[in-house]
Amino acid sequence: MSGDEKKLVDSLRMASHVAILTGAGISAESGLPTFRDPLTGFWSKFRPEDLATPEAFGRNPGLVWKWYVERRAMARAARPNAGHLALARLQTLVPKVTTITQNVDGLHQAAGSVNILELHGNIHATRCFDRDHTMAVTAEDESSGDHPVCELCGSFARPGVVWFGENLPESAFAQAIEAASKCDVMLVVGTSGVVQPAASLGSLAQKQGATVAVINPDRGSAIMGGLFLGGTAAGILPRLLELAWPESV
Repeated sequence: MSGDEKKLVDSLRMASHVAILTGAGISAESGLPTFRDPLTGFWSKFRPEDLATPEAFGRNPGLVWKWYVERRAMARAARPNAGHLALARLQTLVPKVTTITQNVDGLHQAAGSVNILELHGNIHATRCFDRDHTMAVTAEDESSGDHPVCELCGSFARPGVVWFGENLPESAFAQAIEAASKCDVMLVVGTSGVVQPAASLGSLAQKQGATVAVINPDRGSAIMGGLFLGGTAAGILPRLLELAWPESV
């Protein structure tokens, strides 16, 4: 057991509130490409940043909708991995766990986690572009090839995600700040630490006295003065639970 691993295990055993910040890395282990992976096939001529904006939708709503239909299909086909499952199980071992995620795929919910703050929305949700009316769009609707329109205002459907240039959901981010400010331990899992403002949450938790641990194959995502466990979420998180609570295995 490394020094950082031992410190984290000891902190987890004593924690009454654990906050978790997750990013694309944990979902990549379930086979979902990260947002920064190059696109393939027809989409290779585009950059994700050129599709995931209100301006792109305004220029060509059908193109953007088609891309998200494909991304939704991939998310529906994906399954939670050992990292997701370990984080869900952590909720049975600590009095309070708050999961803050930058992911939109719903894999935390599929693994059984509750009390999830989705900072970038959810790809399985749909709302209309003009008025933000909630819309019910099924996989069968998507497979028809038509672009759904809102029954209330007639505008085109868009995915319920946060695009570049849009604000994070105010309530979710306020709750994330509160969790980071009051937790005993924060796990920063599978995120590059460069996407703001979510990337600031680990440093905030550390300033408030929490033990902060980054779990990532890339040491470049480590937080100055925090703990670092190099490896994948699926490999490290189940081991942490076994070390901290061997009696529960």
